[in-house]
Amino acid sequence: MARPRVVRTALVTVAAIVVLVLVAVVVGGVVVLRRPLPTSSGTLSLPGLTRPVTVTRDARGVPTITATSATDLFRAQGFVAAQDRFFQMDYRRHVTAGRLSELVGADARALEADKVVRTLGWHRVAEQEWGLLDATTQSYLTAYAEGVNSYLATRDPGSIAVEYTVLGLRVQVAQPEPWQPVDSLAWLKAMAWDLRSNYEDELGRARAYRTIGDVGKVDELFPPYPQQLNAPILPSGGDATVVPTVARAQVPLGDGQAQDAFAAADRALTAVPVLLGTGAATGSNSWAVSGAHTASGKPILANDPHLELTAPGIWSQVGLRCQQVSADCPFDVSGFGFAGMPGVVIGHDAKLAWGLTNMGADVTDLFLDRVDDRSGTQLVNGAQVPLQVRHETIRVNGGDDVDLVVRTTTHGPIISDVLDLSGATSAPTPDRSTSAFQVSLGWTASTPGRTAEAIFRLDAAATAADVAAAAALFDVPAQNIVFATTDGHIGYQAPGRIPIRETVPGDVPSDGSWPRPGWDSAYDWQGWVPSAQLPHVLDPPEGFVVAANQAVLPQGTGPFLTADYDMGYRSQRIRTLLTQQIAAGKKIDVASTQAVQDDTHSPMADVLLPALLKVDLGSGFEADGQRLLRTWDGSMSADSAAAAYFAAVWNNVLRLTFADDLPDHDAPTNDSRWIEVMRHVVDAPGSPWWDDRSTLGVVEGRDGVLRNAMIAARQQLTAQLGVRANEWRWGLLHQVRLEHPLLGGAGQPGVLRGAVNPAAQQVGGGSSSVDATGWDPSTGGYSVTAGPSMRMVVDLADLDSSTWVDLTGTSGHPASPHYSDQLSTWAAGRQFPWPFSAAATQADARSRLTLQPSA
Repeated sequence: MARPRVVRTALVTVAAIVVLVLVAVVVGGVVVLRRPLPTSSGTLSLPGLTRPVTVTRDARGVPTITATSATDLFRAQGFVAAQDRFFQMDYRRHVTAGRLSELVGADARALEADKVVRTLGWHRVAEQEWGLLDATTQSYLTAYAEGVNSYLATRDPGSIAVEYTVLGLRVQVAQPEPWQPVDSLAWLKAMAWDLRSNYEDELGRARAYRTIGDVGKVDELFPPYPQQLNAPILPSGGDATVVPTVARAQVPLGDGQAQDAFAAADRALTAVPVLLGTGAATGSNSWAVSGAHTASGKPILANDPHLELTAPGIWSQVGLRCQQVSADCPFDVSGFGFAGMPGVVIGHDAKLAWGLTNMGADVTDLFLDRVDDRSGTQLVNGAQVPLQVRHETIRVNGGDDVDLVVRTTTHGPIISDVLDLSGATSAPTPDRSTSAFQVSLGWTASTPGRTAEAIFRLDAAATAADVAAAAALFDVPAQNIVFATTDGHIGYQAPGRIPIRETVPGDVPSDGSWPRPGWDSAYDWQGWVPSAQLPHVLDPPEGFVVAANQAVLPQGTGPFLTADYDMGYRSQRIRTLLTQQIAAGKKIDVASTQAVQDDTHSPMADVLLPALLKVDLGSGFEADGQRLLRTWDGSMSADSAAAAYFAAVWNNVLRLTFADDLPDHDAPTNDSRWIEVMRHVVDAPGSPWWDDRSTLGVVEGRDGVLRNAMIAARQQLTAQLGVRANEWRWGLLHQVRLEHPLLGGAGQPGVLRGAVNPAAQQVGGGSSSVDATGWDPSTGGYSVTAGPSMRMVVDLADLDSSTWVDLTGTSGHPASPHYSDQLSTWAAGRQFPWPFSAAATQADARSRLTLQPSA
């Protein structure tokens, strides 16, 4: 049975537990759905304001907030966020505090999520961060929270969000508790978690070793970054230093008890709901082109983060404007933020634009610790060291409280004993009466930081030095910052808290790619890489910089960031398209940049297509699909028959080649690692990987596997799309089906699902295309699992000529006209104008709300 890869939507943990009375929806549906819609014009009172604030909204409901002071600005932003997205905020707050059961009631999956999040201590760390922030940042967060609470104070739950009405049919729903500034900080922990990098690869290596039993063979499934094919972000290395050859660690990978601990840790970490995204196609594209290569003579910057696709979407578009920009009120910024977090996370101000992509730095390590349960100690350098122990109480709406004991080693919380070990293969569930291996998690986000402060600094940045100063505070998640300025500069800056690991002799790499032996402090982290040593560049000689999750530095240079980057096929395609256009003398503009974002070329086709065309399938029915490939350009466009056939073949090749060698829940996915694995294997027709071990006495070889995969694909698509191969279409298989995480699941009445789930969209692209609409072969289907959560192109010559599009819309209310009014435009690869100047936003305004100070 395929492993449940991740929780695919933000609220899927509760979708199955909501029992909705259909009659109530039919009779009162319109009233119930429309009741939470907010006031967007006229005048309202907002306590705490010092001066009136205006909120204009464009045709898509995107707000631009103008205030005379920074605290008034963020107080109004909190009010507007609560108007549009409070249930999304409240859900995020319950997840990040390990209180989901308190919101949704008794449910096994919600309780598991609470246990793991409490163990990880997201909210506890956020509370510690509060005291690290400067007074100005604290005032912004406080004002935002007070604005949220002013909105809540005027409404009962049913008029805040329809989700509360639905939940009220099953559990007791009280008035939402006041928003706290720490609730915003805790959301940063969820960001850091979903963008944390490689612990899945660490566990994947350990699981693969259990069935393969050979470190070298496991390494073939986790190949190094192909620098000879795909350039790093900084091809010349910049100011990088030389990194010594990685040594190896002593870890008892084959020990049955250790493997059970890894399995338990895996199950626990999988229980955490996904709020941003993970898995194949989760990543981002961002690039900046200097004015030397643009039509305007000034830079152009593009960004499209590839994250979870949900309804409502992850991002909230907003403009934040100080009426007079000054040191006390330095904001004139527009872009994409998160409901529940003040400020703008990605966007531009009047002088600088920036985009973020996941750096993929290895900021987590799994430590295999020797724990003596009788004494409550761990073994470190031959001595027993006491564990830290704390007790947590999880409240369950309508049920009994659940007590949780959290134990922490010198490396981090123990995660292998959070949930039971009912799936263990070599030992019964431990009762903590004997010594055992346990897995603890070292994670940079467990150390309090100042990322919130960094966001506000980016929102007011004007120069490369400002970006560097903000990056020095941007502790987690570790992101690539690509930026461009209106005075003509482009650049790259790596932020983040990156662990320093010593290299130690042993059996497997000690670079963080495999679990580490916790009983030897030589493998502990040795501090953090100084921010001044993190990679950066200003105005690179190429005239552009591309950051799309590929390696940051050339191999052998440092500081060491990770061994598990995206393999760089997206980034190299972007570089190729830019280089070709520059070489042809074509100046780059907003339209051509959008075209690059929409590029659907498949690197999988580059790897596999030549071998597929050499397979002899004859000339009959079975060869119909292969004939499509002979004239195919490798583009996964939605209307392509060849793309549909190739995707089916690719799925089958992965299954037939690797599934028999891997644990059941480790079936190959579509992340770029598998493209690189296939690139090596396809050039070795006699590789043992081509032998299907389930067919005893038969060695298929490469061409045999490819032939079987192509025949199976022909049969599968005939059943799914019809017998005429030339009528197949990739978009008929590859669709975005956004689902409301609480009300839109398969267990809900169809009339309700129809009201809250946007219509399915046929799309092109694929996991490692620039248009990264990923699908997961391990599920057997082609539905989009992650993709561009928004797109933006910023023209630094004329900011009003910039463009943007969100996945769904600004509103979280299903009855709002702005719930999904951007979806079809997003699916078609188009974008909307993005007015920025005061004159342009006023001209574009469709409504105007004045927020007045209370009398």
